[in-house]
Amino acid sequence: MITSLIFDFDGLILDTETPDVLAWQEIYAEHNVAFPVASWGQIIGGAGASQFDAAIHLQELVGQPLDLHALHTRQHRLNCSLIEHQPVLPGIVDYLDSARLLNLKLAIASSSPHSWVDTHLSRLGLFHRFDRIICADDVAPGRTKPNPDLFLLALDQLEVPKDAAIVFEDSPNGVKAARAAGIFVVAVPNPTTSLLAFEGENIRLSSLSDLPLNTLLKKAS
Repeated sequence: MITSLIFDFDGLILDTETPDVLAWQEIYAEHNVAFPVASWGQIIGGAGASQFDAAIHLQELVGQPLDLHALHTRQHRLNCSLIEHQPVLPGIVDYLDSARLLNLKLAIASSSPHSWVDTHLSRLGLFHRFDRIICADDVAPGRTKPNPDLFLLALDQLEVPKDAAIVFEDSPNGVKAARAAGIFVVAVPNPTTSLLAFEGENIRLSSLSDLPLNTLLKKAS
């Protein structure tokens, strides 16, 4: 019986990943080179799968020294500006409402730090809707997704077994982490992660609005 739902944050609740890519694309275009979305995709959802650094890669492409700190700072500024205009993704609020009516426990398991996740959740009015919020700060360095640690900690803090939970993820790294933890996982790719190769999800949806929570619970039982 499913008693808990565990959500990723970036790209699943709020699409912070498409703005991330758009910001780098703008910077790369100024140097007349293309931003490698596939390479960037390896670090979406967790840095464990790759050490790709967009600023260093840009420097290698142009063949001359660049101010790497300034590039990261500018990209962050552009990214944050775009994120401020992003709405909560479709279906999320409906799922949270339905989960509460069903007395399901709710958690977030994110490879981002609390300073990022908690701030955005508070801004969106969603922070207090979750029983537990697990972030990169809560696991050992280097143990974010695709490692299972975040999800295992979420299970522990929610006090539920792995077969009583469903994970919602938008990235291949997140799906890998959920599967490694032995949890039923629903992949919900966003416009950026839909370009990446997924493997191992139990169900894939284009949006949570495509499938009511009650129907999903029957499929996962």
